[in-house]
Amino acid sequence: MEKIKMTTPLVEMDGDEMTRILWKIIKEELLEPYIDLNTEYYDLGLEYRNETNDQVTIDAANATKKYKVAVKCATITPNAARMEEYHLKEMYKSPNGTIRSMLDGTVFRTPIIVKGIEPCVTNWKKPITLARHAYGDVYKNTEMIIPGPGKVELVYTAEDGTETRELIHNFTGAGVAQGMHNLNDSIESFARSCFSYALSTKQDLWFSTKDTISKKYDHTFKDIFQEIYDTEYKEAFEKAGITYFYTLIDDAVARVMKAEGGFIWACKNYDGDVMSDMVSSAFGSLAMMTSVLVSPNGYFEYEAAHGTVQRHYYKHLKGEETSTNSVATIFAWTGALRKRGELDENPELQKFADCLEQATLNTIENGKMTKDLALITSIANPTVLNSRDFILAIREELKHLYQ
Repeated sequence: MEKIKMTTPLVEMDGDEMTRILWKIIKEELLEPYIDLNTEYYDLGLEYRNETNDQVTIDAANATKKYKVAVKCATITPNAARMEEYHLKEMYKSPNGTIRSMLDGTVFRTPIIVKGIEPCVTNWKKPITLARHAYGDVYKNTEMIIPGPGKVELVYTAEDGTETRELIHNFTGAGVAQGMHNLNDSIESFARSCFSYALSTKQDLWFSTKDTISKKYDHTFKDIFQEIYDTEYKEAFEKAGITYFYTLIDDAVARVMKAEGGFIWACKNYDGDVMSDMVSSAFGSLAMMTSVLVSPNGYFEYEAAHGTVQRHYYKHLKGEETSTNSVATIFAWTGALRKRGELDENPELQKFADCLEQATLNTIENGKMTKDLALITSIANPTVLNSRDFILAIREELKHLYQ
């Protein structure tokens, strides 16, 4: 069979630890036999990021702006222990955070549904997609330890030197204080990404904050969403037969638990971080969750929603067998390849992505899976495969599907 040609490169961002091992196997066993793979490669492994003073991450984000579609392996965000382990020059920022900021994107995370892995919430019949704002709030906060009695204020100094002050608290003893911010431009991009994604997937969109308590900060999010919806998207939503509504975050949580799924739930940065983990865990596993960064400028970056699987990597280094779930990493590749195919009008690439996803699900539904899924499956007597053999089992299924 002649290999599928790609007219435009994908931006390929390699990563760290066990996911880097899986990345190589997936390319060799599932992709390269079928596709004349055309990628612009960037090594975002921590060693090379250290060697380049993290310039490689910036270069990868700029390449994504050029080529529109990227696929990313999981990467390490270093802490003090990693600084010592990898002999780092500095404690580099999260590559995901850098890329999200440069692409001005929103992260959409969706559970991968497969028979035999039933959600803990029994009425969830369809996936629930979390849309997480990827800028500001607690992730760009400024904190202060308050040693004793005194006054803490927010101070805004305008360009002309005039000051506006708001009292935070008159401390009578020790405590802590925190300052957060966001940008109207970023909130507007978040809103447009959510509305556009809802239209492209024909799903209802929920948005939730706590504007009854945060009457200026959260209320600004609510107002911007409503204004953009009313002026730019309302007519298209009505034509598509989908709805947008706003509700308080606590009401949204209660509604989600009783819903059937099949909608997009947009959240501020921290809420989205927490709720995506809750939803993915309740649907089965973080390793069964897709993640795509969507920019209103037309950039798409696909990745797995989980980390680098450090514990399995250390076992691998010792020569011990691992059974690491590669499904989310495979779906990162299929998502990127499908989008590349859509943009380039390459139906063969889209067909291959669909077939590879189906082959992956069929393999699990046929009882062949990694250990994490075997522990939660309702399939009787599953066959537990190691990391490589699971990918090889998918390869065999793919041979039958892709003709």
